[in-house]
Amino acid sequence: MSAPRVALASRIFPPEPGAAAYRLGSLARRLRQHGAHVDVLTSTPPRGLKGGPAPAGVRLRRWPVLRDRGGNVRGYLQYASFDLPLLVRLLVNRRPDIVVVEPPPTTGAVVRIVCALRRLPYAYYAGDVSSTAAAGIGIARPVVAVLRALERWAMSGAALVLTVSTGVAEDVRAIVGEDHDILVVGTGVDTETFRAVPHDGATPTFVYAGTMSELQGAEVFVRAFAQVAADRPDARLVMFGQGVQADQLRRLADSLAPGQVSFPGRVPGEVVAAEVSQAAAGLASLHPDMGYDYAFPTKMFAVTACGVPVIYSGPGPGYEIVRSNGLGWACDWSPDEVAEAMREALERRPGPGEAERLSGWTRTFASQDAVAEKAAAAVLATARRPRGNSAVSAAAAADSTGSRRPTPSASSPGPSAPARESEPTHPE
Repeated sequence: MSAPRVALASRIFPPEPGAAAYRLGSLARRLRQHGAHVDVLTSTPPRGLKGGPAPAGVRLRRWPVLRDRGGNVRGYLQYASFDLPLLVRLLVNRRPDIVVVEPPPTTGAVVRIVCALRRLPYAYYAGDVSSTAAAGIGIARPVVAVLRALERWAMSGAALVLTVSTGVAEDVRAIVGEDHDILVVGTGVDTETFRAVPHDGATPTFVYAGTMSELQGAEVFVRAFAQVAADRPDARLVMFGQGVQADQLRRLADSLAPGQVSFPGRVPGEVVAAEVSQAAAGLASLHPDMGYDYAFPTKMFAVTACGVPVIYSGPGPGYEIVRSNGLGWACDWSPDEVAEAMREALERRPGPGEAERLSGWTRTFASQDAVAEKAAAAVLATARRPRGNSAVSAAAAADSTGSRRPTPSASSPGPSAPARESEPTHPE
């Protein structure tokens, strides 16, 4: 039997930072380890980030795209600048056995069209549900309705839908119905990129790394830090990343804590890991009341992978995972609660082996490697199976014959670990 050929279609791929990029980078490597030929059709990285070599054995094909002021491929024109060329690229690309596509739904729709024309199966990797997110941030109902219809069409044609959590899987089922192959593969972090970096000693720094939009609600950290900064002029808050609220947060920081908050923008994960490794704590959040409480901010695992505790603010499964596993502080989405956690983080003295405990927990229960293995097994099973058979059943059977580490999901947060004495026993 010849080696299967897999095409990955995504507007984002390493070295561009982001959960989707790291997820697909790990999947590409794992597919290659299984002997598959892997073609990645993606975009050229934003200015300031070098493309870098492809993972060993992976053919990487980049295409220039329009980006917004923050360097993101986000918005109708930006999506179209990737999706329209993708249609042609997939049509002329060497015939794969299966295509894997990430959101947005417009890209999924392009993949469905091409796969119908070429009579190919495709897998939709749902890191989130775009229409639910759009509704949560107050997009007009008619627009959300159109987006949901497009998303339903893009996912319903897939031979397999991969999801990062049970919450996303339930949302997908509500859209496409029960009669579809939907597999929860879990979520995790690239522990090769995010790991403890040697340093001269901890600094009074808090690090946020990720998207700054309405869904994350990172404003809570700026307001909380302003309370702490009044008594700690040596403290710093570093906000890596971009997003629609980045400019608003800069103005807020300049007003509340001038000179103590920096916004370096988008940087490679290795830069973030070096900064987090010497921080008092890393930060992750999810805004409540957005209808997206099942979301899983993987940035919290990027923090603990570096051996540093995380301050989680907001609802969702991350709250309970942080609380029950002693990964840091779990707080409501409240500047007062977060400020108290920040003060405790600045005053605490980590016990012997604490950094290794945090990074070890992450490697065991939140590594992207385990997630990628499950996803790769399902994708390859789908590529090889006759039409009409279930790839989810095949992947489950493959799991039962091997030793796969558990991966975090809303229903399986991992084993409990002792909480630190200085640690409040509350939120994500």
